[in-house]
Amino acid sequence: MPFPLYLLALAVFAMGTSEFMLAGLLPDIASDLDITVGTAATLTTAYAIGMVVGAPLMAGLARNVPGRSGLSAFVLLFLAAHAVGAVTGSFPVLIATRVVAALANAGFLAVALTTATALVPSDKKGRALAVLLSGTTVATVAGVPGGSALGALFGWRATFWAVAVLCVPAAVGILAGTPASRPREYAADGPAALRPELAQLKRPRLLLVMLVGALVNAATFAAFTFLAPVVTDVAGLGELWVPVALVLFGAGSFAGVTVAGRFSDRRPGSVLVVGGPLLLVGWPALALAADEPAAFLPLVFLQGALSFALGGTLITRVLYEASGAPTMGGSYATAALNVGAAVGPLVAATTLGTPLGHHGPLWASGCLVLLALLVALPLRGVITAGRDRRGASR
Repeated sequence: MPFPLYLLALAVFAMGTSEFMLAGLLPDIASDLDITVGTAATLTTAYAIGMVVGAPLMAGLARNVPGRSGLSAFVLLFLAAHAVGAVTGSFPVLIATRVVAALANAGFLAVALTTATALVPSDKKGRALAVLLSGTTVATVAGVPGGSALGALFGWRATFWAVAVLCVPAAVGILAGTPASRPREYAADGPAALRPELAQLKRPRLLLVMLVGALVNAATFAAFTFLAPVVTDVAGLGELWVPVALVLFGAGSFAGVTVAGRFSDRRPGSVLVVGGPLLLVGWPALALAADEPAAFLPLVFLQGALSFALGGTLITRVLYEASGAPTMGGSYATAALNVGAAVGPLVAATTLGTPLGHHGPLWASGCLVLLALLVALPLRGVITAGRDRRGASR
């Protein structure tokens, strides 16, 4: 894989750390700014909204800008948002910085997905995306626990500064190592008109693949968001086991996206036909085994692997289906990911007040995967197809 892909993954690592780190920082932020934890939690909602809205918006604004310039600008904007957030004493300003950071993150990821697939042959999109998405999975393994530990030792502002510092080598690396030329999908006289690219969203096949990807990601985040209370209150483990469980999930996700990346171009059906049913069975199994740590912890790793193997493969299929939108296709994949990330925890939260209690989010994840598989049935010929014929023929 080309070295610039790893520079893009470094930026994704910094952004992924920022996206997930608030879970361990909310009490500290609430105490410091004299607000309730519930109010502080709106920072997460603001970020999710910014990601969903920002993907198509920022991709549209940056579509006429060479990839290197657009990517570096998004990283620098992300850095600035965290620097301001680290010094502000105003909660409204902090919320504003999270929205700006989310817009920068969404724009970066949308452009990076397009850039990553343009750096490799048309039948290597899956492997390229596996490298790029590994930045997110490594963030769950190292970045989020590291950020939580840094916040516990030096306060939440130190974690914001750490994310800002991580952006510096990412920005320098992108400027130095990412080609300035436009993706080869562009016409010689510039990118295609925006309207035909947006018109791709009228294609039922593209919309359905995006929906399946969003549902699988919703299932992932439904369980991941509420994993901590399952560890402490159901499994009966101490609070120190929470980061262990998160690291296991992150390590599994890294393994899953890495292995699936080698199959998602030519044999996506193998990933989906095998991984889909296993993922469906895995969430209820995790709920039933939650009070047995010896079974619960290995299943956390396995579910992380299956979730990201399936999710990464589906996002690859979105990009194949959106091949007629060379500058906007990445934003469609990003939007699908983040709609799922926003909806999943909301669905899971509705189960907490039921007799299922802390088991509820795990059962909700199983239901979301079941819905994804039912939606996917009419698409089995599209999703399980090998590499995109039009992309391969170019």
